[in-house]
Amino acid sequence: MSEIIEPRVLKGFRDYLPEAEIERASLVKILEGVFRSFGFVPIDTPALEYAEILLGKGGGETDKQVYRFADHGGRDVALRFDLTVPFARFMAEHVEELYLPFRRYHMAKVWRGENTQRGRYREFMQCDFDIVGTDSAMADADIVLLIRDAFDSLGVGGFKININHRGLFNRFLSRNGLSDRSAFVLRSVDKKDKITEAELRSLLETEVSATECGVILDYIRPLDGFLATLDKLEALAGGPAEDSKRLRTIYGAFQATRMAVAWNDAASGNSHSDSDTETLVLNPGITRGLDYYTGVVFETKLDAMPEIGSVCGGGRYDELASLYTTRRLPGVGAAIGLDRLMTALEALGKTHGRAGYTEVLVLNLEEDFGTKYQQIAAVMRRAGIVAEVFAEKRKLAQQFAYAEKKGIPFAVVLGESEAAKKCLTVKVLASRETFEVESASEAADRIRELLVP
Repeated sequence: MSEIIEPRVLKGFRDYLPEAEIERASLVKILEGVFRSFGFVPIDTPALEYAEILLGKGGGETDKQVYRFADHGGRDVALRFDLTVPFARFMAEHVEELYLPFRRYHMAKVWRGENTQRGRYREFMQCDFDIVGTDSAMADADIVLLIRDAFDSLGVGGFKININHRGLFNRFLSRNGLSDRSAFVLRSVDKKDKITEAELRSLLETEVSATECGVILDYIRPLDGFLATLDKLEALAGGPAEDSKRLRTIYGAFQATRMAVAWNDAASGNSHSDSDTETLVLNPGITRGLDYYTGVVFETKLDAMPEIGSVCGGGRYDELASLYTTRRLPGVGAAIGLDRLMTALEALGKTHGRAGYTEVLVLNLEEDFGTKYQQIAAVMRRAGIVAEVFAEKRKLAQQFAYAEKKGIPFAVVLGESEAAKKCLTVKVLASRETFEVESASEAADRIRELLVP
């Protein structure tokens, strides 16, 4: 007999058992509903691309993380490290077949060979949403509003949407004679939440003077409130300009929609929380690490788990598609890191229930009743109840043990005695309570009444 191969998974990768996969599918379904409510449509792209497609504008840190290799035909290929760069290629290739502005969402796996940590894997799922073909501040606002609605719908509790404008930061750097070191400063400042201020100061002073470092650290310290912080940044960057005006427009749209929702809730008698007032935060230390961002950038963090980092990030990338076409295709978008979000929700006890789990097990007691059992299960499914038939005739204890292990709350019994009385027995497995019904449809009605929404 050949030697057994040890079953194992690569570091940074993982299997999804049913409970985790059902939770992920539930989150995806919720997000898809929110995306569609904003007029976004789905697309898909290949997991594998030519390396030059992916590496054209990623940035130094990202290039080191890409899974890159020669395929069987000797082609230089790589696994996608995000969904934005493949989307830029997609737009350049299909723009004549589409309409502009184009709103897309894409939920799929990506791969990065980075250091693993809690909530961070080398294979993970991103949920992207982008608007391409317009440089409007309203498109930027739509992305921010979608982020808010998505996290509200997911029921994550408190969260902060951190926003900044790289153009405003670059204007500040230019005013202080630091334009030639802007890429270094932006990447260094992006590490602000992961290292101490002393470590950040030490990092910055490898390229800038101590005085220049002090000016940068002062710039990235927010004040109390969005508009107060914006006034400060605007002054330090040399006064009002398109970048600061855009941030004011986004903030205004955010506040206006919050009030509209509050008015609608009040009119309909629904309760409304005013917590939205602190949800959008102007954070001058948010820059995002990728080189292709040119304007506003976003990062979303959960109030109850800031240590897990950003669960949603993105920004405006007006020149990304220029790598693949002479046509200008300005874009803005963000991505939700689903695996990291799931890790946080699990730790916070905010998983999304038992949607998709079996709710009724039709017991298998008689060899000749197979078609009857399938009929019962079919009636349950038509009534919106998740049902399965136990595959083979076994002892009742074994079938009940299976139901208990799987967490199935109800069983339907049809044996010789039920057949003689022309009825069915429904068993509530947690309490062992039983009741008789005359038909599968009556059983479905009773079970739906007992199921917790």
